[in-house]
Amino acid sequence: MSEARRYSPRGRTVREGAGRDPFRPALELLRNDPVDDGPARPRPAKRAADGRSTGGGRQAGAGRQASTTRQASTRGRQGTTGRQGTTGRQSTGTTGRQGTGTTVRQGSAVRQGGGAQRRRASLPPTTRRIATKRGPTPRRPVRKPKRPPRLAEPGRRLRAGTAVVLVLFAIIAGRLVMLQLTDARSYALTGLHDRLISQPLFAQRGTIFDRDHQVLAQGVDAKYVFADPSQIPAKDVQSIANTLRDLLGVPNSELIPKLSRKTRADGSKDEFEYLARGVDVSVANAVMARNLPGIGAAHDEKFEVPGHDLAANLVGFASSDGAPGDSLTGRVGLEESYNNLLSGTDGKRTFEVGQGSLDAAIPGGYDETTLAKPGSSLELTVDRDLQYEFQQVLTKEMDANHADFGSAVAIDVHTGEVLAQASYPSYDADNPGDSTAAQRLDANTQIAVDPGSIHKVITLGAALQSGAIQPNTTITLPGSSIVKGGVTYTDTTPLSRGTKITLPGILAYSSNVGAISVADKMSPQTLYNYQLKFGLGKPTGEGMPGESAGLVQPPSNWSGSSYGSIPIGRGVSTTPLQMAAVYATIANNGVYIQPHLVKGTITPDGKSHPAAAPQTHQVLTPQVAATLRHDLEAVVTAKGATGRKAAIPQYRVAGKTGTGGLVKDGSYAPGEVASFIGMAPADAPQYVIAVFAHSPTNGVGSEDVSAPTFQQLMSFTLQHYGVAPTGTAVPTFTLTQ
Repeated sequence: MSEARRYSPRGRTVREGAGRDPFRPALELLRNDPVDDGPARPRPAKRAADGRSTGGGRQAGAGRQASTTRQASTRGRQGTTGRQGTTGRQSTGTTGRQGTGTTVRQGSAVRQGGGAQRRRASLPPTTRRIATKRGPTPRRPVRKPKRPPRLAEPGRRLRAGTAVVLVLFAIIAGRLVMLQLTDARSYALTGLHDRLISQPLFAQRGTIFDRDHQVLAQGVDAKYVFADPSQIPAKDVQSIANTLRDLLGVPNSELIPKLSRKTRADGSKDEFEYLARGVDVSVANAVMARNLPGIGAAHDEKFEVPGHDLAANLVGFASSDGAPGDSLTGRVGLEESYNNLLSGTDGKRTFEVGQGSLDAAIPGGYDETTLAKPGSSLELTVDRDLQYEFQQVLTKEMDANHADFGSAVAIDVHTGEVLAQASYPSYDADNPGDSTAAQRLDANTQIAVDPGSIHKVITLGAALQSGAIQPNTTITLPGSSIVKGGVTYTDTTPLSRGTKITLPGILAYSSNVGAISVADKMSPQTLYNYQLKFGLGKPTGEGMPGESAGLVQPPSNWSGSSYGSIPIGRGVSTTPLQMAAVYATIANNGVYIQPHLVKGTITPDGKSHPAAAPQTHQVLTPQVAATLRHDLEAVVTAKGATGRKAAIPQYRVAGKTGTGGLVKDGSYAPGEVASFIGMAPADAPQYVIAVFAHSPTNGVGSEDVSAPTFQQLMSFTLQHYGVAPTGTAVPTFTLTQ
């Protein structure tokens, strides 16, 4: 027995085990036998020292019982229960031999020794109940075998990897489809954009012609020369400046600062400087032939006025804004008002170039050109030869009389066409940078003056047309002066009180008292209405930009003195052109024709298109107009009349002198505005010419400057157009009775 214990760890008695750990059997029962796993597999018998087999924990003499137990156990696993009572007791309380230690699961035919009962009896009550409930104490804890590690599954991993690869390929394929079918053009254009260069194609600016298709102003091809100072070695600046000075005519004092390297205010390098604009193509080519470092030339357009100051105040000029390749833009005159028509539409060429040293157009590469559309041209009513004569005579007379401004305009009576329109001072439109704003003004449309006595023809015309007076009416003068609103108005030709003055006498003597007396015979509203009918108070629409509208006051704005000032042309503001149109209306049998400068346009294909017909309306009847023309001849022919210096030998001339004022900054400027407006031949008028002059220091009068200037201009006009004298006799006039 002692040998069996030595070789079998399970051969201990219950008492020995209990002495060490009284709770161990119950704990092992709870831990190792939670469920009934069936009959326990019998352990192999060990041999004792004497060579006999013995069961684990049994005595050597218990061999037969062990055999019976194994048989019963075997029958129990097979489910045989009929003979269990023969070989052993089923109850867990069965007493076997001491030290048996053999335990079988419930339902097995086994006999337990008294040792098991004693071991349960020695446990605490709670543990004993658990042990009793769970069944007999096992001989050996049955451990659940550990689940072996799961082996790798290559097929499953292969399927997962294949799925991932297919998904990636699907994404890549979808992206390729997007690039090739949907985004290909945008990506291609993005890359192409970096290789594209655009060059402007400038539209040829239209030309301004006179009535005989002679060039007055035009845009011509040119180039500008520029410098990149960052590319010019410092040691070469002086020599390059000397070369460009001789070619461009620009002094070294201007060239050297532009050629020298410098940094701009923002810290960047100065890489562009204009050296000359509007350079002739031949000169620019000569500059480029020198291969000067940092010097280049590019396309430009030059505005050219062949006559320099000829019609300069009319046509104006055009220039660019200063940026490289800017088109010409009209600045003043007709170039400004008709800029959209003259400038046309620029085109553009966009083409593909290489990079780096291959910076040149790629043959067969992208190349798209939008052609420029040239501007249309203007054909004016102005006669270049007549314009030249007007400017020459006006300048001579204004210089002689120290005038600060002068104007002269000629109108065709039957068409309203402006044949010449001169201003003093003038300027060189081919070099406008040397001119002042005052020199660039068109005095005929942009300067408004008090017309003075030339307005009296409106007063008499309104009275005749309204029936307030008749052609043979005489006015009894209250004396050489008259008072209106506390203001005294006097005549320059003194006439005694009670003198009867005729209508020709009022005009010939330019009688203020007579004109105011005529105005008293009609309502102020009647006079105001005829001022408007004659075209005062609004621009003529001749075609010039910035045309003044002048100013006429409705009767509601009249003061007491207005009844004396307005009939004689004071307190009224008009332009020289507006007053010329008044006299053209009288010369044209009372029909007002809008004065105009543009005869028509010429499209780039060379086709002419006449301008819209001018506005016309009837102001006076032909009879009233004829009466006024007749009476106006007295101004030139009657003894003591104010306009005798306007007479032209062999021609009948009708007209009127005037002395007005120039308003500057809300008040009258020093000096007077002397004027004369006349028509010829008086009995069959063809042309009307108006002359105005203002001198702030020298009191020039209409008899001294305006009438003589008119005489020269009308004489040339009649001869220029071959108008023969009518040969009719000049009428005689009765001025006073």
